[in-house]
Amino acid sequence: MTNLNIQKLAQNLACPIDDFKLAQHEKQLVCESGHSFDIARAGYVNLLPVQHKRSKQPGDSKEMVVARSNFLNTGVYQGIAEQLVTSVSRFLTEDNNQCLLDAGCGEGYYFDYLYTSLKKQRACQQMASENLSFIGLDISKDAIVQATKRNKNISWVVGTNRQPPVEKESVDIILCMFGFVNFSGFSKVLKPGGVIIFVDPCSEHLKELRAIIYDADRAEANRSEKVFGGHQPDTGFSKLEQQSLQYKTTVYGQNQVNNLFLMTPHYYRASQAGRLAIAQRVSLDITVDVVFSVFRKNVGRVKNSEKVTC
Repeated sequence: MTNLNIQKLAQNLACPIDDFKLAQHEKQLVCESGHSFDIARAGYVNLLPVQHKRSKQPGDSKEMVVARSNFLNTGVYQGIAEQLVTSVSRFLTEDNNQCLLDAGCGEGYYFDYLYTSLKKQRACQQMASENLSFIGLDISKDAIVQATKRNKNISWVVGTNRQPPVEKESVDIILCMFGFVNFSGFSKVLKPGGVIIFVDPCSEHLKELRAIIYDADRAEANRSEKVFGGHQPDTGFSKLEQQSLQYKTTVYGQNQVNNLFLMTPHYYRASQAGRLAIAQRVSLDITVDVVFSVFRKNVGRVKNSEKVTC
């Protein structure tokens, strides 16, 4: 039975200051210019220099990260994770070394699920797995710290999607799940012919949650029900496919309902009345409604394109 023999840290990480290749020397990553970055005891590396930060503590807070981790552990979103495995598997080969980058990996639930599933899948098919490497990237240090607790075989990195600290054209597949999109940054590190797999919420996603917290503010509710995340790169990418996933399920327990609320952007938009209303729920029927979109990189550079998620 073949295992995924992945290096402690990926071999194609790049210095966030000058883009030179980073080499591992004991507990540090060092580039040829002499810039060095300590590898944390937990196993991740922080490649987000101060000049790339827009706030003191960018990204999700520790409270939001823990809430998301606890909620995802219930398996309510496992259907999304399973579809992700199916989507990624179509673009994997056995012959060549391939690198997967989760751009905006959060606390690592989906990437860990993918890693574990591919390991089992390839073992059953007696396929070599040592040619796969995994890099989980997120701007939130708290998210990366949490991710290291899920899987020690993935290279977890604190960094930004605007300037991914990865060598030029060294990534085969980029995942961007409910995350911040920067086509310029993605194009730089993606190989020609490589793909980006986006997962975005659609109009019905969590409509039951929104109905409760925005009941007193229909304008906000209507705004939140719009579909965001339409990806329109200027040049250099071709859209290969789009596939929807929708199912209904139930969140049980007051703590998990509140975890769901806390892990979404709705937590910051809701009124006090909305927060009180959701805090009283001991269960919640929800609709999961997302879309998987796949783009392939052709040639040339693209202008920066960002998205907003609901």
